[in-house]
Amino acid sequence: MNAHRGSAVLTSATLKMEPAATGMTENHRLRLFSGSANLQLSQEVSRYLGMELGPMIRKRFADGELYVQIQESIRGCDVYLVQPSCQPVNDHLMELLIMIDACRRASARQITAVLPYYGYARADRKTAGRESITAKLVANLITEAGANRILAMDLHAAQIQGYFDIPFDHVYGSPVLLDYLARKGLQDIVVVSPDVGGVARARAFAKKLNDAPLAIIDKRRQAHNVAEVLNVIGDVRGKTAVLVDDMIDTGGTIAEGARLLRAEGASQVYACATHAVFSPPAIERLSSGLFEEVIVTNTIPIPENNRFPQLVVLSVANLLGEAIWRIHEDSSLSSLFR
Repeated sequence: MNAHRGSAVLTSATLKMEPAATGMTENHRLRLFSGSANLQLSQEVSRYLGMELGPMIRKRFADGELYVQIQESIRGCDVYLVQPSCQPVNDHLMELLIMIDACRRASARQITAVLPYYGYARADRKTAGRESITAKLVANLITEAGANRILAMDLHAAQIQGYFDIPFDHVYGSPVLLDYLARKGLQDIVVVSPDVGGVARARAFAKKLNDAPLAIIDKRRQAHNVAEVLNVIGDVRGKTAVLVDDMIDTGGTIAEGARLLRAEGASQVYACATHAVFSPPAIERLSSGLFEEVIVTNTIPIPENNRFPQLVVLSVANLLGEAIWRIHEDSSLSSLFR
């Protein structure tokens, strides 16, 4: 497996499995379809499963309305729809709902919405009066559209699983990130949580990284997408600091964290996140020289104009493909992460 930076994608060998090794192509009840949000990831998943993406017409009418038509019979089939609700979030979410409805009306036996990235996940509770809990609203919409099961990766808030009254499988991108870091052979690692809320995630990451020590960045958030970093709890001097988060949006939190880690004497700083949202001005912050590498996965497509020399993109296609196959075969998913 070759590592590439900037404009390349690193295909994960974490699972060390061969596509179609268990006769995946022989199962005629399994169907895989892709929305327009991340077609490249869907194609990689289909290659892992040893099958073709199902044919589907997607188009937009002159007034902006979306149209979807499944181009093959799926009656009695188990259908998996791959569609992260990334930018433009509302368009991709609506497309997913239409896809689900089309499959339900085509008499699919079971419909699984595969959400590598769950949009609106940060609106998981009320923090002020007269706010919407949009993460719950999205759950209602997907369920009412006709989905029978959800497969999602690295939710921002784990309690979102409880917003659904249908089976929910939650998988993690950490095996792909950990595999890459392990092969780099970094020395004197300290895993850093960029805020108190991410401590559980960072602790689990550190445990799997040979029980690396843990540090925490204490901050006070003053407004949406604005964070004030105060201090580092833990020893980072002379160490290789690995900042771990579920997503990088504007990059403010993780960039301020990296700046503070440098000031506290960290010899190197790496950033790891599953979801590369990369809203402006993330690229300027991440490519400013604070990081040796910014390591993300391809749950969200990253356009060429958002690539920079320090960026490393890892593929989660094998992990998602294996999860889909295990769900289809009624096998355990938890063993993937032991």
